[in-house]
Amino acid sequence: MYRPSWVPAEVDLSRPSAARVYDYYLGGSHNLEVDRRMAREAISLWPDLPVIMQANRAFLRRAVRHLAERGTTQFLDIGSGIPTVGNVHEAAQQVHPGTRVVYVDSDPVAVAHSRAILADDEHTAVVHADLRAPETILEDPVVRATLDLDRPVAVLVVAVLHFVSDEDDPFGAVARIRDRLAPGSHLVLSHASADGRPEAAASHRELYSRTPTPMTMRSREEIERFFDGFDLLDPGLVWLPLWRPDDREAAARHPERTTGFAGVGRRT
Repeated sequence: MYRPSWVPAEVDLSRPSAARVYDYYLGGSHNLEVDRRMAREAISLWPDLPVIMQANRAFLRRAVRHLAERGTTQFLDIGSGIPTVGNVHEAAQQVHPGTRVVYVDSDPVAVAHSRAILADDEHTAVVHADLRAPETILEDPVVRATLDLDRPVAVLVVAVLHFVSDEDDPFGAVARIRDRLAPGSHLVLSHASADGRPEAAASHRELYSRTPTPMTMRSREEIERFFDGFDLLDPGLVWLPLWRPDDREAAARHPERTTGFAGVGRRT
């Protein structure tokens, strides 16, 4: 079986990867035919999926750019997937070339791809760890060598917390990260919600229930709890396209179709 040069030797080419499927939704090139088949099946069940994923990645870029323009030079991206289209380090380094970024993911396939892609970037690092055990992230020697946690850091948990069930205490995990952050740090968050389109969200949940990463959609009020101990930046917790949009008129067209809320909070 042909192995593209960017695919690490340890990656099984016969199985689809959630991270590479996400890359396909974003219009990236780091995906294989096995991933594209899975993505096409998912889109047949949920036609808005590419639009939702692209809206989520656009929010990430806007939030990173906003924080970088205000002086943030350290980013910790938890649940990062494969840093290809619209990634954190490129958005941040366009503002501050020396910005340091650590990508964290629990998926060994995503980690292997990330390490291969970023091997020559001295300002980035990749860590295999799980959001559900935040101490293993914050105490990881690679994280400690790349980021100065005594200074402000932007922690990104973008489109990842809805894959953490209530039984695994996502609110506690975020709180434990918060308590280790220096004042002036930020939390960048997006989260799937059934608010606005409950009938469509049911099929979305059913789709993911057949994968190793079932989805727990939460209400706006529940999602806002993740920002306990943070001051929400304007415009608060809003539908994905409405967070500081580049095109306000376009963003206002049925933003609830993205079935997700987004916000950025500052640690005081």
